[in-house]
Amino acid sequence: MTTRTAQASQRPGQPETRSLLTRMHGRTAAGVPGWAVLAAFVITLSVLPSSIWRIAAMVFNAPLLEHPSEPPIGHGPELIADSPGYIIGLSVVSEALAFLAFGLVCRWGEVWPRWIPGLGGHRVPPLAAVIPAGLGAAVLMIFPWSLTMIATGRMVTGHKGGGLVVHGWQSVAFWAAYLPLALWGPLLALLTVHYQRRRRSRTGNA
Repeated sequence: MTTRTAQASQRPGQPETRSLLTRMHGRTAAGVPGWAVLAAFVITLSVLPSSIWRIAAMVFNAPLLEHPSEPPIGHGPELIADSPGYIIGLSVVSEALAFLAFGLVCRWGEVWPRWIPGLGGHRVPPLAAVIPAGLGAAVLMIFPWSLTMIATGRMVTGHKGGGLVVHGWQSVAFWAAYLPLALWGPLLALLTVHYQRRRRSRTGNA
């Protein structure tokens, strides 16, 4: 009786949860296992901590790094890389690129959305997804630690100099925010291989 009651109380929430997730990333494609959808979620979430750190530290001047009273010559706020718009824009673009991983597990990665002029409703050529995703995964795996420089726009050092300065607990917070980015490349490669095999097997069976 208790088990049935617990199951009954859980069922109403399950469709709502699925509906919310579907609205977030789109309908999952046929034949996609749960681990692949989870991997796409992890990719998207792996970028979030660094985006939060970057905006908090470099836009809102949170004490996540040392903020000099006078910026060094050549590193003043006049630089594009120092502007809030650049930092926020970079974070948004990073999240958008990570979100594209859902195209490897969702229906819109196999059939163009209907709102795209001239393409809506048509089949997505597998190579149109496999080539950019594969190249992106290769770059992310070959140069994983370059993500730190790309994301911040400057070298991060542990001493005062020409880059961002973090030390002590700030270093721990920095690496806690940026280490998850190392998951992006391997998981994207895994999803790319699975996508290519799934599409190829479906074509072969057609």
